[in-house]
Amino acid sequence: MNQERLMKVLVAPIVSEKSTMIGEKHNQISFVVVPDATKNEVKAAVELLFKVQVSSVQILNLKGKQKRFGRFPGKRNDVRKAYVTLAKGSEINFEQEVM
Repeated sequence: MNQERLMKVLVAPIVSEKSTMIGEKHNQISFVVVPDATKNEVKAAVELLFKVQVSSVQILNLKGKQKRFGRFPGKRNDVRKAYVTLAKGSEINFEQEVM
């Protein structure tokens, strides 16, 4: 896989109550990824950027909600999320990782 492509696969980490809970319970980290990312690309990108071992990747597509913007109907953007399970003994500390 192209290293330049792997640098663009991960958009941002998800920091919420749910992601913190699964991080502590199942040793998983959640990321927002580009809409056409595959499981293999996400795995390679996390291993490349954070120097950790990944045991599995689960990807889901979250459809945007139908909302109103003033008097006009609209739609929020669709989001593709990746839940990355780290191997035993691996850990990502976002305070130390600066790119």
